[in-house]
Amino acid sequence: MEKFEKLQGIAAPMPLVNIDTDMIIPKVFLKTIKRSGLGVNLFDEMRYDRDGNEIPDFVLNKPQYRDTQILVAGDNFGCGSSREHAPWAIADFGIKCVISTSFADIFFSNCFKNGILPIVLPKEQVDILMQDAEKGSNARMTVDLEAQEITTSDGEVFPFEVDSFKKHCLLNGLDDIGLTMEKADAIKSFEDKMAMDRPWV
Repeated sequence: MEKFEKLQGIAAPMPLVNIDTDMIIPKVFLKTIKRSGLGVNLFDEMRYDRDGNEIPDFVLNKPQYRDTQILVAGDNFGCGSSREHAPWAIADFGIKCVISTSFADIFFSNCFKNGILPIVLPKEQVDILMQDAEKGSNARMTVDLEAQEITTSDGEVFPFEVDSFKKHCLLNGLDDIGLTMEKADAIKSFEDKMAMDRPWV
C-alpha cells in the first residue's frame, strides 16, 4: 500500500447524499477478487449510458475532473452493502481522499485498509470545500495528513480529526498484511519454538 502523507490535487464536487456502495460499484462488477481494474467502472451507472457511452454531464467525465484525487461528497457516503470493491474502485480510479459530513461505518474502515483517507467535517465546512471543488482543475486542494489539515485553493485551512492508529497505518503505507509483516521476526520465533516443542504438529 502506498504511503499517504501530503496530497495536493484536483477535487471533484459530488453533492449527492446517500451515495451507496452499489452506486459506487454496481454488483455486476463484483465477480473479481483483484483490487485493480475497477476504476473504469466507478459510478458506472452514473458515468455511462446503456450503450456504454460516457454521460458528459457526470462530474468525473468532465475534462477538468478526469484526474480527480479528492472527492467532496454529500452526507452518508458509502452506505448500503459492505462490499470492499467500493474502495477498490475509488482507489483504482486514482481518488485518495473522500470528504463528507458522514460515512457508513464499514465503508469508512475499508477506506483506511485500501490507502484512502476518509475525512469527516461539519456541513458548513464541507459546503465551502464543495464550492472550492466546483472551480475545476485550476483550484487544487491540499490534504496534509501529518498536520491533519485541508487547505483550499484560496488558502483557507480546515483541521480534521483522524484516529491515531489509522493515521499511523496510512502514513506508513500499512494495510492488514503490512501490519502483520511488521511482526515477522516474532512470528518466526514463535513458529520455530512451536516446531521444537511440538514437532508432531
